[in-house]
Amino acid sequence: MARRCAYLFPGQGSQYVGMGYDLYEKYPSARNVYAQADKILGILLSELCFEGPADSLDDTLNTQPAILATSVAALRVLEKGGLPGPAYVAGHSMGEFSALVASHALSFQAGLLLVRERGRLMKEAGKQNPGGMAAVLGLERDVLEEVCAAVRDRTGTYVGVANDNCPGQIVISGAEPALESAMEAAQQRGAKRAIRLPVSIAAHSPLMAEAAQAFKRRLDETPFSKPSVPVVANATARPLTDPDAIREALSKQLTSPVRWTESMTWMLNQDIGCFVEVGPKNVLTNLLRRIDRSAERVTTADLLSHDDVDGTAHT
Repeated sequence: MARRCAYLFPGQGSQYVGMGYDLYEKYPSARNVYAQADKILGILLSELCFEGPADSLDDTLNTQPAILATSVAALRVLEKGGLPGPAYVAGHSMGEFSALVASHALSFQAGLLLVRERGRLMKEAGKQNPGGMAAVLGLERDVLEEVCAAVRDRTGTYVGVANDNCPGQIVISGAEPALESAMEAAQQRGAKRAIRLPVSIAAHSPLMAEAAQAFKRRLDETPFSKPSVPVVANATARPLTDPDAIREALSKQLTSPVRWTESMTWMLNQDIGCFVEVGPKNVLTNLLRRIDRSAERVTTADLLSHDDVDGTAHT
């Protein structure tokens, strides 16, 4: 594996009941992370990850800290196994907080408490400003932007691009019925499919404005340090190393699109040849394959299949 690599951390959508249990069972470093998480939050987050139920794990209030804890558990195992340190880190949406913990810009405790609050605020915003999200497949971003602009003009309500995940996969977010109208119009303009996602919030849109304001106050109260490696931010698609700039990018994240394609392209242009997805599943690895098939892509599961990972294993 190329030594100049980037670590990628997944966000919501990568959770599943049972995630992290193999790490917990085999590696003391992972057990320590889950024990810390349970103590910090005062709930059995580990039990929720390992046993569910699924509807509780899928509640954004729980999903965000569960994914962060599982990602950090995986990171600690891989670090003990001698995985080369990254040149950059990045995380998709909520995964940006895992990336900040990995870069030492945030403590694990601070990151866990922040995403718990982020999930609570997003859930509350979804009740106050109901909306949703949909994945649009096979349509260029500029065409989809035109579609959303036309729908906004026609309905007087918001719908727009939320996640530019990779070529051919863009997520839109907005209020009802603007979202449904944009899905229909996108297919009329040539989209292969428009698929409603199983969420009841319009994340990364102006419908999250009140949540973003409240979250900014929480960010301002949270200690941040200069990261050990640059964090490529969702809101800017560029590396950040200044704590105040990181806070600013995080405060914008709830209402601005996740510029994932741009973020990956920027890192590829910095001669990053290997991307390691640290956390559950392989969502980001699959997106990267659509962005650049030549990039080396490695998942946590790939690395843990080698016997030499974490010398404290099986104890």
